[in-house]
Amino acid sequence: MSFYTFLMKHRAHKEVDDITKLANLVYDDTTFPKQSSSFDEISTYMETHANFAFNLSTFDEIWELYLAG
Repeated sequence: MSFYTFLMKHRAHKEVDDITKLANLVYDDTTFPKQSSSFDEISTYMETHANFAFNLSTFDEIWELYLAG
């Protein structure tokens, strides 16, 4: 499962936590690498190309949840 698919399970109209916030931001970003499961590709994208700002240490925590499945 791609990281994008994982995030979309947490998308909601009301942002209740950081994972919901990231899911909503990624959903609105048309250039996010939706098929990727690569930490390096996604973290590099978020650092250099994302049209939104998000705390990268929080991203690391969310990535750990993704890996835990």
